[in-house]
Amino acid sequence: MSALTIYSDKDASEYLWHSTDADEIAQQLNAKGVRFERWVADRDLGRDPAPETVINAYQHAIDKLVAEKGYQSWDVISLRADNPQKEALRAKFLNEHTHGEDEVRFFVEGAGLFCLHIGNEVYQVLCEKNDLISVPAGTPHWFDMGSEPNFTAIRIFDNPEGWVAQFTGDDIADGYPKLA
Repeated sequence: MSALTIYSDKDASEYLWHSTDADEIAQQLNAKGVRFERWVADRDLGRDPAPETVINAYQHAIDKLVAEKGYQSWDVISLRADNPQKEALRAKFLNEHTHGEDEVRFFVEGAGLFCLHIGNEVYQVLCEKNDLISVPAGTPHWFDMGSEPNFTAIRIFDNPEGWVAQFTGDDIADGYPKLA
């Protein structure tokens, strides 16, 4: 179940706000300039769909977003617990960073935890199947895929080079809950 938990950026011992209601999550995030919405495939994806099948099932939603925001490219990423680089990738993504472009992810299956450092708060967004999140360019954040990753997501980019991070050097992520 999708969830949003808001903490102070000084104290992760107790949360300030929490909800699992998608409309409430969208309302809180939209107020901070973060897009959160739910998408539905226009066809059954079957078991273990090829990237082309995934893109085709959501092309209607991708096209709408591209027309609105001018994004240039998209792809599908899948990460599983048997990936030999899972520990190194998790460690890399758990470092707070920013991007020169929006970071847009749509979860086709599985889950991931986006943690956004906005002002004096940390917004932990548990994204699951059918969730789209768009983290605005320049927003400090980190991502946790868990110790046993299991997700497929569509990545949508402004920059044809794809994912380019500028790490902040802040160890804030160490003090907040991780994806179980």
